[in-house]
Amino acid sequence: MRELKIFSVVVAITLITYWGIEPFAHSQMHPHVDAADYSYNDVDGLKGMVGNAEAGAELVAANCTACHSIESQGFPKVMDNATAAASYGVVPPDLGSAGKLYDANYLAAFIKDPVTASKLAHVYTGDKAHPMPAYNWMSDEEIANIVAYLQSIAPADMSNKEVFVDACSRCHGIKYADMMGGSMAAQTPKADIKAYMGKLPPDLSQYIKSRGENYLHTFINDPQKHLQGTAMPRVGLTKASEDQVVAYMTEVGDSKKAERSSVGLNVLAYLVIFAIFAWLWKAKIWREVH
Repeated sequence: MRELKIFSVVVAITLITYWGIEPFAHSQMHPHVDAADYSYNDVDGLKGMVGNAEAGAELVAANCTACHSIESQGFPKVMDNATAAASYGVVPPDLGSAGKLYDANYLAAFIKDPVTASKLAHVYTGDKAHPMPAYNWMSDEEIANIVAYLQSIAPADMSNKEVFVDACSRCHGIKYADMMGGSMAAQTPKADIKAYMGKLPPDLSQYIKSRGENYLHTFINDPQKHLQGTAMPRVGLTKASEDQVVAYMTEVGDSKKAERSSVGLNVLAYLVIFAIFAWLWKAKIWREVH
């Protein structure tokens, strides 16, 4: 009993010390931020309108394909990545999957005013203009038609890798996904993206470990929550798309997660069983001594 009392005191002191220090340390290193908000109610979006995809196709062909490719619909790239990056600062995305990846309200708001929707008013000041012009001269109906068209041509299903490539890889590389081939490097050349963003965006290979899932979700959903003044835009992904991005980052950066969790449970079970036998053995020995 004496040993049990000593053990209990040690455990109690350890827990009191840990819980007295850890919350403070966590609050300093990981300040609280609001949960990710996938409603995008703060944007000037569709306002409940449902567009006409056929009318939207004409608008997209007339207004978007000079810069954006839609290869699934027969609109190839206007220029190669290096030339596009030199012209715009970043490679313009192919719009074939935009209707699936991005929230419809956000997409409408971005078309109207990309700076406001992406929360980059602090970046584009004075004579510095966003590479995509605002289409706020269009009517709400026309914007809704464009969104309807983009949704109509979007693929029903995409792999985690495909979502990551379309949503993230214009700026970010994830080299651990293809160390030798280099196919998962950022699409925009380093010099151009550094000039465009102000600094070189990080490779995301290990961010699932260095940041964790909760941080990634809140950061991707709204980077300003964690890094006020960052040049990374709010990209407007849906919850489902964002889940796939984080899942792919986990596949690349923490591929043994499921195996490690399984082994951890087995180890804990072993320790519990071993502790029971150790306690029974100790009780037997001391019973004979006394």
